[in-house]
Amino acid sequence: MTAAANQSAQTLLHLAGEMLSPLPEGALWWEAQRVLVVSDLHLEKGSNYAAAGQMLPPYDTSATLARVEKLCAWLRPETVISLGDSFHDRRSESRLPPVYAERIRALTAAQDWVWVEGNHDPDPPAHLGGRATKVLRLGPLVFRHEPTGEAGEVAGHLHPVAKVAGRGRSVRRRCFASDGARLVMPAMGAFAGGLNVLHDAFRPVFPEGCMAFAIGEARVYGVSRRNLLPDGGAGGSGKWRL
Repeated sequence: MTAAANQSAQTLLHLAGEMLSPLPEGALWWEAQRVLVVSDLHLEKGSNYAAAGQMLPPYDTSATLARVEKLCAWLRPETVISLGDSFHDRRSESRLPPVYAERIRALTAAQDWVWVEGNHDPDPPAHLGGRATKVLRLGPLVFRHEPTGEAGEVAGHLHPVAKVAGRGRSVRRRCFASDGARLVMPAMGAFAGGLNVLHDAFRPVFPEGCMAFAIGEARVYGVSRRNLLPDGGAGGSGKWRL
């Protein structure tokens, strides 16, 4: 059973005075406003790689959509915000099988669906429904793709992951990253990679450091900064393609 289904198992976090629920599916639930936030779906990443000669199983779009569909069925949000890079590239629409397009249209027709523009998909396909924007402001929160460090910001783009030591070995999990004033969402796409929250790329967003909310099998776990491990050398300053 997931945290979306078992409310008592939810981890809660506060952001700009609002209480939010990070879910093990990789989404964020703002119950007071009935808003579900997903980020970096990277739909049709598998077909993008296949076109370049790197064969991956062509099921990433279906698997990612299934998680979103399940959450919408459980939570019945009034608004869904997709925080950019919903599609892996500008030609994803031409490779999208009709059955997946119909599933997307069913989702965008069932609730107020907002496509926040990302660096991979500045122009989400209009025929799939929903509405597009660069930035969305709701009450004290602001939603955009690339984080700027603004107070009350919920962003994506960086694909945060947490590496934590435990029982003689380390585990690496997708995570939510937050310092209580701003939050970076994990990538929800089935084939999306991740960047360690201790990497230098997070410093402009969290100058005083952040806490990670690591995704487990059935719930999300808060991890303090002192328990986080870097992936490689000190500082984690290696380049990562966003």
